[in-house]
Amino acid sequence: MNKFSWYQASSVEEALKAVNSTVSESLTAKPGTGAVFKSGGIDVLDLMKEGLLQPEMIVNIREIPGLDSIEDTADGGLKIGANATLAEMMENEKIKQNYQALYQSLNHAATPQLRNMASLGGNLAQRTRCWYFRSIDHQCFRKGGSTCFAKNGMNEFHSILKNGMCSSVHSSSISTALMAFDAKVEITGSKGKQRLVDLDDFFILPGDDPSRENILRSDELIAAVILPKISSDTKSIYKKQGARESYDWALADVAIVADVKSGKCSKATMALGAAAPVPLRIQYAADMLVNEKIDENIAKEVAEAAMERATPLEHNAYKVPLFKALIKRSVLQLA
Repeated sequence: MNKFSWYQASSVEEALKAVNSTVSESLTAKPGTGAVFKSGGIDVLDLMKEGLLQPEMIVNIREIPGLDSIEDTADGGLKIGANATLAEMMENEKIKQNYQALYQSLNHAATPQLRNMASLGGNLAQRTRCWYFRSIDHQCFRKGGSTCFAKNGMNEFHSILKNGMCSSVHSSSISTALMAFDAKVEITGSKGKQRLVDLDDFFILPGDDPSRENILRSDELIAAVILPKISSDTKSIYKKQGARESYDWALADVAIVADVKSGKCSKATMALGAAAPVPLRIQYAADMLVNEKIDENIAKEVAEAAMERATPLEHNAYKVPLFKALIKRSVLQLA
């Protein structure tokens, strides 16, 4: 671990100013250069210990007032501050009642101890847990190398979709649920510039830029995640399968949000986690539910369609039937 300075920020503006003092304009598109933000610090500390992150400065944003708030939006949605912990989100009554798939994903995330520390922003911005990426001995495609070692190596936990250049998976189960709810990410940058992006556009596929998983520049931070208002007919479900019942990373997870009345679907979205290098919306499969009565036949058809583009590797073909089973069960639970 390299030597670094510590800066305690008391506001978003102060945090961004501290970062700008260490990062030249030419480097702002490269995360991890100069200074990095820390909230819960779980992934940041791991990356530093693994030699994958060597910042000159750590800017602690944990104590910034208001960045952990969870509040209603003017149009009836929900705005969740980036510093809100997973535990605080679990305790929020509106999330429990209206955004059940999100609540279920939180309940399956990490351990109680980690949920007390981990922030929403850090969970979204975390880097892949692929063991080749995390290994100092492997200069993989994501680290500037020319190959993905998982392709012909140990790949039982790796991706089965969008895995052409890199076979890693994104580790955020919460992103799976947020994507199904059409969440947006509010990003604050230098000089107070703000942008609001769809969660789908927040993540970057390795083929577009292997050096990072999301669109954040070094002089930007996640300020909040915004969930839209749901209708009275909205139902949602999240399912995760790990290698064991106790805390573990997902082998597969699925979130479906649908408007269902009298067993018939009028609108649906679906997202998969642990299937691709990014949380992945499978809208073409979700659209099959529209104007259909939820039953065994349509559930099976949707599950089959969701996996028709899968390209499993040598050791992870089991994920295809696993995803099909999770998707089918999720669809049937919407009835």
